[in-house]
Amino acid sequence: MLVPIIDVRVVPNARKSEVIELENGGFRVRLAAPAVEGAANEELIRVVATHFNVRARDIEIVSGHKSRNKRLAVTI
Repeated sequence: MLVPIIDVRVVPNARKSEVIELENGGFRVRLAAPAVEGAANEELIRVVATHFNVRARDIEIVSGHKSRNKRLAVTI
């Protein structure tokens, strides 16, 4: 099982949810969900799972649960 770690910068309260790949190898993820009561984290996992074509349960927030900068483990 391969588990790459990806760095993401989250922007909550965007018009629409989308993943933007950056030149430095990181990702910016715009989320339509607000950053309250874990709503943005749930939306983040759903959007990233769709982007990488994996199940949502295969994505885990490793660090940055309450930060805009997060590290995600994606099980492939």
